[in-house]
Amino acid sequence: MADNKAILKVDNKEVELPILKGTAGQDVIDVRTLGSTGYFTYDPGFMATGSCESSITYIDGAEGVLLHRGFPIGELAQNSDYLEVCYMLLHGDQPTAEQYAEFKNTITNHTLVHEQINMFFQGFRNDSHPMAMLCGTVGALSSFYHSDLDVSDPQARVRSAHRLIAKMPTLIAMAYKYSIGQPFVYPKNDLSYAGNFLNMMFSVPSEDYQISAAVERAMDRIFILHADHEQNASTSTVRLAGSSGANPYACIAAGVASLWGPAHGGANEACLNMLEEIGTVDRIPEFIARAKDKSDPFRLMGFGHRVYKNIDPRAKVMRESCHEVLQELQLDDPLLDVAMELERIALSDPYFAEKKLFPNVDFYSGIVLKAIGIPTNMFTCIFALARTVGWISHWHEMMSQPGQKIGRPRQLYTGETERPYTPIQK
Repeated sequence: MADNKAILKVDNKEVELPILKGTAGQDVIDVRTLGSTGYFTYDPGFMATGSCESSITYIDGAEGVLLHRGFPIGELAQNSDYLEVCYMLLHGDQPTAEQYAEFKNTITNHTLVHEQINMFFQGFRNDSHPMAMLCGTVGALSSFYHSDLDVSDPQARVRSAHRLIAKMPTLIAMAYKYSIGQPFVYPKNDLSYAGNFLNMMFSVPSEDYQISAAVERAMDRIFILHADHEQNASTSTVRLAGSSGANPYACIAAGVASLWGPAHGGANEACLNMLEEIGTVDRIPEFIARAKDKSDPFRLMGFGHRVYKNIDPRAKVMRESCHEVLQELQLDDPLLDVAMELERIALSDPYFAEKKLFPNVDFYSGIVLKAIGIPTNMFTCIFALARTVGWISHWHEMMSQPGQKIGRPRQLYTGETERPYTPIQK
């Protein structure tokens, strides 16, 4: 609500703009009426613009705080599981034991996809990027659920949310299996959400896949720690697509497309690519020197964060899981040796502390995914799997709010002014 006002002088006239207060974080100046003066704000990248009102996730980057519905991310990652966090993000509060059991049962019983979805994959080259297959198949889901595409119906929205949360692991595992020429593996209802995903990824008809408890827990934590992150690029994309009244499957497909960018969902993939570029531990000093050289374009991927000015609160929990997995699997992999030495240097070198270049969640999750055996080009798909609940929760919240309008940003035009046209014959 507005407690006081900001005064803006435009053409010697004073314009009063309400200052709105949230329950936490910075106050915002409400500029919705500014257009009537003939002026608009200019803010490329939306660095100082609040695009919506939301009660789902709160971030304080300076203090390293991330809350989902008020609950600290560290506590959720340590004490809950991904499906409990999904319920929380979607419905606004912790579930009771009965609500959790019902929600888990609903998700479990929606993990199968229609058999005709199998045919969609046949249209892709087997060397297609998994995110290309995911974009197509997620959007295609809308052709199977015609009765639930009324975005004004709250119950239909929730049913769509359940389907998307349940089916995303199945689609991603199918994309992986198709890319390596193995048969699709159907979901198993007696496994956990993370365990089921691992089984669909790595089991084959000829033998059972033994799921490591440490790996299963690490995967569940990766899902929790990537479930939502406020108004990031892909979430904003989902909201913008949804503002036109597009169906939820199309909106989530738009989010997948946005996440595909290397500046967003490709961060842990970029981190692994960097480790491969470094190659061996003895080459680390060379790359550390390059990272400190302002004239060198090389940047350490997986260190620091645009939002968090100190330590990424998700990184502490992911670091714990990372070391648990590496200890259990006892892999002899030079890239993992490089990663651990980089971590040691980053946590002890004063330069990294001064620049706030601490290992972030992408650094540790990339190492875990590599250790598990997930190929680098699948990393962003797993990010999409985890983030689906955040996307659909924001979409559902937006569609529940009265007075929603289609997103329509303005621009600062710098092109040609009106000029005469000459027919091409002349």
